[in-house]
Amino acid sequence: MKKIDIDNSTLRTLCFSLRNGALTSSELAQWSISNHELIGKDLNAYKTWDKTSLFKQAQAVDAVFDIGVDLGALQGIPISIKDLFGVKGYPIYAGCPRPLPKKWEREGPVIRSIRRQLGLVAGKSHTVQFAFGGMGFNQHWGAPHNPWDISHHRSPGGSSSGAGVSLGERSALLAIGSDTAGSVRIPASMTGNVGMRPTVNRWSSDGIVPLSPPLDTAGPLTRNADDLALTFASIDPHIMEDPFDFTTRINAASLHDFHVGICDWFFEDCDPGIAEGVKEALDELSKKGLRQSSIKIPHLDTVTDVFANGGLHIGEFASFMNNEMSDFISDLDPTVAIRIKESENFPASEHIRRLNLMNSISAEAAASLEGFHAIVGPTLPMSPPRMKEVEDPQKHLAANFFCVRNTNPVSLMKLCAITIPVSLDRQNMPVGLQIICLGGKEEQALAIALAFERSIGTSKDRIGSPPIFN
Repeated sequence: MKKIDIDNSTLRTLCFSLRNGALTSSELAQWSISNHELIGKDLNAYKTWDKTSLFKQAQAVDAVFDIGVDLGALQGIPISIKDLFGVKGYPIYAGCPRPLPKKWEREGPVIRSIRRQLGLVAGKSHTVQFAFGGMGFNQHWGAPHNPWDISHHRSPGGSSSGAGVSLGERSALLAIGSDTAGSVRIPASMTGNVGMRPTVNRWSSDGIVPLSPPLDTAGPLTRNADDLALTFASIDPHIMEDPFDFTTRINAASLHDFHVGICDWFFEDCDPGIAEGVKEALDELSKKGLRQSSIKIPHLDTVTDVFANGGLHIGEFASFMNNEMSDFISDLDPTVAIRIKESENFPASEHIRRLNLMNSISAEAAASLEGFHAIVGPTLPMSPPRMKEVEDPQKHLAANFFCVRNTNPVSLMKLCAITIPVSLDRQNMPVGLQIICLGGKEEQALAIALAFERSIGTSKDRIGSPPIFN
């Protein structure tokens, strides 16, 4: 039987191969282990890596397949889990220098769904401490290395800093992260992967160490849009359809079915090659049938100003640290501790005012999308910086604000979004195109991402493979 090319196969192909006997879960686990042993030390994707556990899980799954039991699409698939999620049998650090109390190891609905399907836990991927930062910086454990630059230690994105890197090193076939202001979309974009922020509360945040409950959500990172659709349908509690049938159905949509809005605000002040790369991709899509029109989204500057002054997260995080994790305040990374200091004179009345403001702004943003299926533009305005350039807490703060400029409005305006890779910037780093839809329109966002990918190619088609494999 022909050997399966795991590196270049979709998740759907691998799932079918597991079921028809062309591939075993043990072979997938060995693929994961071999790649991690080859370059894992160079990339530092994982806080906790246990190859013995991974292989034992795979052997157990093979035994289940052998007796004809199929518990879900993710059965036998290696998955990295952000070390902000409780996973039974694994310590949880949440980016801290010591483990969190045992109660945080309790699994929530997202992880339980993966476990019920017998998905393989490849390991716990690194996170910025308490998920507070978009650069991936962590004084305690070091930032993972972006596999797209082998000469310099560049940002992998954060706060799900190890998630995209685990895909890049080919030790996981999908990654689970969390997104508050962009923490799935940022690392996905910076590492040339696909990532999704579901609408807040669509996926339960139970079992995840919180940053800002009104904004926190789990979210997947994958190697391509087809993998994302299958992953989403496998985990999402609202989809009752078979995940393979779901992916086939939404794959039937074409570019002609969609009208997208181009908002100039998302293209402003981007680093060289970013706006240009996204515009080139959109021009290609337009020539193939995508309808595009200019759109204005109200209050984008207001949302940015609110975030720059602490957003909703500063009060929520300070309350969590002071009331729940006070023993860990002395251990805070300086780039996180500086944010706690901001909260010292932050009254509850201001937090409530901001919540009400965001509700009002969200309603106006939703109204502005009438007649459009999505807004599209650059996922990030910046190229991944060298980590030594953002080590200083003040420089880190400034870089972080700029980094989340295009992702944070999606969170605060209660929208959902997907990022797909479309080009390389002037520094030969990946550029993401963000597809923003109304809250609750995840299926529509996925259909658009799939239509885009079929029309202009996957990440590998457009930007190739990370240089570390060359």
